[in-house]
Amino acid sequence: MTKQELRKTLRAARRDHVGSLPDTVRGLVFHRPPAPMLELVPRDAVIGLYAATGHEAPTAAYARFFFEQGHRLALPRFASREAPMHFASHGDPFESSDLEPGPLGLLQPSADAAEILPDVVFVPLLGFTAEGGRLGQGGGHYDRWLAAHPGTQAIGLAWDCQLLGSLPLEAHDRPLSAVVTPTRFFERTAA
Repeated sequence: MTKQELRKTLRAARRDHVGSLPDTVRGLVFHRPPAPMLELVPRDAVIGLYAATGHEAPTAAYARFFFEQGHRLALPRFASREAPMHFASHGDPFESSDLEPGPLGLLQPSADAAEILPDVVFVPLLGFTAEGGRLGQGGGHYDRWLAAHPGTQAIGLAWDCQLLGSLPLEAHDRPLSAVVTPTRFFERTAA
């Protein structure tokens, strides 16, 4: 299966999975980061998150949790559809009053928000492997950003249905340090 075919299949599986979850369950998952994952987060780390859309694993509760723990937050920001991804300060994880729609249709920090470099980035995905392989949406934004910032801890958030035995990975695909699902924590071991 090509990456594009796999993306189509995984989007449908994710949509069906999330659609089958009762609202009460959706409100409980990804509520608090698991203890093993917290060990990967330095005390004063800047936390990069994403504004979840559609059926992506939600990040709002993690944003509030890390904010209450004293961490600074950042979200991706794009100046235009063709511009590279940068992270900018996000200071209101409760009301999101400092976010606005960006050129890709995603909520992002306003144009006057300070650019900020995360130490830990939570990454959206369509599919992942237990070894840290990741299949994203296909734009390459996170792969390019992580390649330019190799010291950044990258952690995926996913639904259990997104776990795959293997992925058609290429040299430019950046591995994840860990992946959190509602039921499991996967940490990539050093090769």
